[in-house]
Amino acid sequence: MKKIYLSITLLSAVLISGPVSAQSFKDIISGLKKKTTTQTTDSKTTSSTTASSPSTLEIGDALKQALTQGTGKSSDKLSAVDGFFKDSEVKILFPPEAQKAEKTLRSLGLNKLCDDVILSLNRAAESAAKEAKPIFIDAIKQMTLQDVTNILLGNQDAATQYFKRTTTLQLTTKFKPVVKLNLDKVNATKLYSQAATQYNRIPLVMNKINPDISDYVTQKAIEGLFLEIAKEELNIRQNIGARSTPLMQKVFGFAQGLKK
Repeated sequence: MKKIYLSITLLSAVLISGPVSAQSFKDIISGLKKKTTTQTTDSKTTSSTTASSPSTLEIGDALKQALTQGTGKSSDKLSAVDGFFKDSEVKILFPPEAQKAEKTLRSLGLNKLCDDVILSLNRAAESAAKEAKPIFIDAIKQMTLQDVTNILLGNQDAATQYFKRTTTLQLTTKFKPVVKLNLDKVNATKLYSQAATQYNRIPLVMNKINPDISDYVTQKAIEGLFLEIAKEELNIRQNIGARSTPLMQKVFGFAQGLKK
């Protein structure tokens, strides 16, 4: 029966990923029909795929719903005020190479300067996160046969890995100018530059820090976004209550059954 379901899944993926030749389609249908009928020897009855099995259209729609839900919720959460700043898992701190400088500055009584820098870095990331949704939606539209199969039946983070492969470059290109603009707007560029300059002026400091912070914030904003998407994906896969539509419940329940 698992082979039957897998055949249906592969067929749905083909339909989702784009047009196929008439002959290829006929071959798929022919193969599917051969596998969707099983003989029960003892009862001498024949049964076909049950009504509870999702159709090809349902599988495609459910997967799109899940991916849209997961990426949308992640973007909305992190783009809200304090989305980054008050979430310890994604909060952006001083770059590792500058944390010694932060400690030194705080020891000199410059706590407010350091706190203001951290707040401004996170505010810039929150603004950039608003740009993510259209990029993810486009990636969903571009899914191939292999992508669909891997996501539905793959590892717990299969969708997250797909988005990392297909959107990181676009996200970086889109986020960086937004991050820089917002760093300037919330005075973060100036504040961080001040902190770096203050530290670099300290006598005997050998390892100077780079006062340009935009690349670092862009990278951390994208990392935080993917971390949140991974959490949403796992939640949808594991918890029926996280599947916001009956269709998602049906299809992901079906996928879980395949893995047993």
